[in-house]
Order: sequence, then structure tokens, then C-alpha cells
Amino acid sequence: MAIIKWRDPLNLVPRSFWPSFWPEEDFWPEEKEGLTVYETENEIVVKANVPGIPADKVDVSFDGGILTIKAEYEEAEEEKKKKKTVYRQARAARYYYTASIPCPVKTDKVEAEIKDGVITVTLPKAEGTKPRKIKVRQTAK
Repeated sequence: MAIIKWRDPLNLVPRSFWPSFWPEEDFWPEEKEGLTVYETENEIVVKANVPGIPADKVDVSFDGGILTIKAEYEEAEEEKKKKKTVYRQARAARYYYTASIPCPVKTDKVEAEIKDGVITVTLPKAEGTKPRKIKVRQTAK
């Protein structure tokens, strides 16, 4: 049995043949990354995009080496004229991120702050997991 390279059947048909009632941005969604995890000498830092979400609507938890960030916000704005709705605008945003933290951390020292639509969670490393310099000695022949 021969191994045959799989080809996406949607890529075989030119995009110009798709019906115009399917907006291209809805039919061909873009992946947008919103989570960054990096490590320094003393801490793990997690940054996640949560644009337009106030700090009191963001829930951050750390359990069993997994950091979870949930952000949800719904806003409704209405103008009424003689008890008949004339205008209604609603906005909702939801974000959910999880990250596996690769080393033990001091859970009582974890901090989180939001600035410019980005939440930054700082997780200090536990003492035993910090890198240390090991001296190499020369042995006599």
C-alpha cells in the first residue's frame, strides 16, 4: 500500500468560485495568537490579550501546574423614548486561556495586572528550581 500525500479538497477549487454570499473573512478564519509564556532566571511570565475587559471581570487561577485565565464581559446600552426601544447596542467579549507551567512556583507570590488590554501574570519560581552555577574542577592525571 502506497502512502499518498493528503490534499485539502477545498484547496483544489479556486477561491474565486466560492459564492459571494460567504464573506471571505468568515469562511477563511485567521488564527490569532493571544498567549505568550516565557521564562526568566527567577520567574515565569504569562501574557494574554484581553482587550476591553476590566480587571474585575478577569479570573486568574493556578492549580496543579496549570494557569487558567478567564475573561468575560457583556455590555448593553439602550436609549428609550416613551418606553419604546429606539436604539440598542450590545458588546460581548470572552477569552479563555490555559498554560502549563513547567516548574514549581511560589503560589503565594503570584501577581497579575492588566495594562493596555494585556494581562500579565508573574509566577516566581520556587527556590529549588532556580538555575545555579556548578563549578567544574580539574582532576589530576
